Amino acid sequence: MTQPAPQPGPEEQSPDRSRLLKWHKRVLGLCLALFAIELGVFLIVFPWLRSWDLNWVPLQSPEMRAIWMSPYFRGALTGLGLVNLYVGFEELLRQLRSLFQ
Repeated sequence: MTQPAPQPGPEEQSPDRSRLLKWHKRVLGLCLALFAIELGVFLIVFPWLRSWDLNWVPLQSPEMRAIWMSPYFRGALTGLGLVNLYVGFEELLRQLRSLFQ
């Protein structure tokens, strides 16, 4: 029975492969940042639009309607949107800093 060839460790990787992995991480980080920012803006704006009322969720039950139309629930979603914006901008800044170092 033959032994499998040992895999190169992180320090033994070729320069092209490590550079590719570095850019792969940057692109994924930028995608995460953009997704978090878009989701944050959506969660901040959408609960306060007129189309929020024209949804199928409030039609399910009176209890669900009371929660869905509550300004506290809308404010909680807006708070989640603010957290998403913070995470997105922090990730974007981290990616930009790593580009220029």
